[in-house]
Amino acid sequence: MASFFAILRRYVIILPQGNETIVERLGRYQRTLKPGLNFVIPFVDKVTVASVREQLLDIEPQSAITRDHVRLTASAALSWKILNVATAYYTIENLEEALRNLVLTSLRSEIGHMDLRATLSSRSKINQALLSEVDLATEPWGIKVVRVEVQEICLSHTLEESLENERAAENERRAAISKADGTVESIRRISKVLKEDKEQAAAILQYMFAQRYLDACEKIGQGDNSRVLFMDPKVLTESVLELLNSEPIKPKDED
Repeated sequence: MASFFAILRRYVIILPQGNETIVERLGRYQRTLKPGLNFVIPFVDKVTVASVREQLLDIEPQSAITRDHVRLTASAALSWKILNVATAYYTIENLEEALRNLVLTSLRSEIGHMDLRATLSSRSKINQALLSEVDLATEPWGIKVVRVEVQEICLSHTLEESLENERAAENERRAAISKADGTVESIRRISKVLKEDKEQAAAILQYMFAQRYLDACEKIGQGDNSRVLFMDPKVLTESVLELLNSEPIKPKDED
């Protein structure tokens, strides 16, 4: 009985779901076995099991040069699966190594067509271009490339510092422009009020001079050897108001 089951195991192959098997008879491709119960001829048929499930391949960081001659390193990840086991087995010698080299070549080529800023900000565009190119190239191999994603793009430490300083300078420039726009808008509103309402203009000027006066006194008093001469802000505001209320000087008529 034991010998019967031992002989039966040589004839019967039970494949789990997600796997397929190539059968070679006397060195030649015979057929592909699907998941489930299958029968082969022992000593005559040779079987090779392959997974048809989606697989992940990591691409180690590799050096690349952008269009503006900046050197960086980039890594990627590739998801793929076998559609035709026989084609994949007989067409390419080392499938994973071939996929890795193909992705590296395509990644370097894509980065070489972009400048540094586009490379750092257009990762989804690079992914889409890589997927289209790699999937088209691997179609004759009997496999399907599902996804290609650039995982990390690394720059040299010196270049990272330079870009950080540039971003900080750009933020300061935008802040200065925003502050200047706010000052212009404030001056425009104050000017409108001064022209339309003299009583309200007096209150605004009094507040502005008092605020500037206190700020100036605080800054002067911060020094160790400072001597502060306090002046009555009321005198300043009254002088300005007199100028606003005074009639403009008309030029004398020439004789």
